[in-house]
Amino acid sequence: MYDEQDIDTIDRGYCKTKDGCCAKLNVTDWLADIKTPLQLTNVVEVRFKNTRKDYYQNVNNLNLKSGDLVAVESSPGHDIGIVSLMGPLVENQMRKHKPSLINGEFKKVYRLAKPTDIEKWKEAISLEHETMIRSRQITAQLKLNMKIGDVEYQGDKTKAIFYYIADDRVDFRQLIKVLAETFRIRIEMKQIGARQEAGRIGGIGPCGREICCSTWMNNFISVSTNAARYQDISPNPQKLAGQCAKLKCCLNFELATYIDAQRNFPPTQYPLETETGTFFYLKADVFNGLYLYIQQGNGPSNQFYVPVGRVAEIQQMNRKGKRPERLLNREDAPPPKEKEPDTFHNVVEQGDLTRFDQPKNANRKKKRNFQRNAQRRPARQ
Repeated sequence: MYDEQDIDTIDRGYCKTKDGCCAKLNVTDWLADIKTPLQLTNVVEVRFKNTRKDYYQNVNNLNLKSGDLVAVESSPGHDIGIVSLMGPLVENQMRKHKPSLINGEFKKVYRLAKPTDIEKWKEAISLEHETMIRSRQITAQLKLNMKIGDVEYQGDKTKAIFYYIADDRVDFRQLIKVLAETFRIRIEMKQIGARQEAGRIGGIGPCGREICCSTWMNNFISVSTNAARYQDISPNPQKLAGQCAKLKCCLNFELATYIDAQRNFPPTQYPLETETGTFFYLKADVFNGLYLYIQQGNGPSNQFYVPVGRVAEIQQMNRKGKRPERLLNREDAPPPKEKEPDTFHNVVEQGDLTRFDQPKNANRKKKRNFQRNAQRRPARQ
């Protein structure tokens, strides 16, 4: 029905190969090689531009597979999408993504996309960038405090979705009238957040991988600076902010583990008073149960790792007006470091790594000069 070039020539966040492999919010069908005699469900997952997905019912029992271009029901008309998931995993995905229903029923898959459908789809895609630029100009003329981040045309070119970002509520009734008169299509405005916009655009995070909001995250929860405080991360806004200028979502990934580990930790805002001096908190080694303290008047090089149990004990003594003799108990003091044994063995008869560090042999030079002089002497008769 279609060629791979029909998809490869479209650079708009769709799958790049016919087998349905895509980067944004892709789901691996690990049950694809398991053959079942019964068809458990006839609902398929269909991907559209960037991270938009929806679920449709295969009422005509078409022989579909991942990567097929299909014409699906829309309101009004029809849309063109790519089948991204089939089988029993669709039910699990529907629990995460609420499917859009019409009168309580799933939308339908009409047919496999025809060449005429694909040609019209390509024409619609080619209009998206120009429409987005023109709509931004219209928004500026109407002095609306909003930003149109993306435009997505429906497959039949009868409707377009305008994704916008706005801090406050915007009255865009006049904008819809102007856009409808300018482009002669049905207009739908959809507000998205900064995190959703970053997921639609995509990018590489500081970890070297694609950002999570464009690969697997679909539900965004609030992230506060307390997440960095619990994990003892430096409160540097440039380090904590992601590409969306919001706090990174990955700050919440290990937050629950850190909170559980610090449930019985003593407070850190109180200095430790001992007979040898006053010690101030610097940082924590959460999973080893250690606090790092420095003594008042000394540089940061003079640091002490104190178990949290010993910290709680000293704080309790300080509240009673007492001071311990030393910061660490004898059993808490770290053992002296032993010299690590040499692990290098010349097993392949190669030269030692330090062979060039040894001084040269002076007798070798004398021997070489003697041989040179002997060659120059004439032979005796």
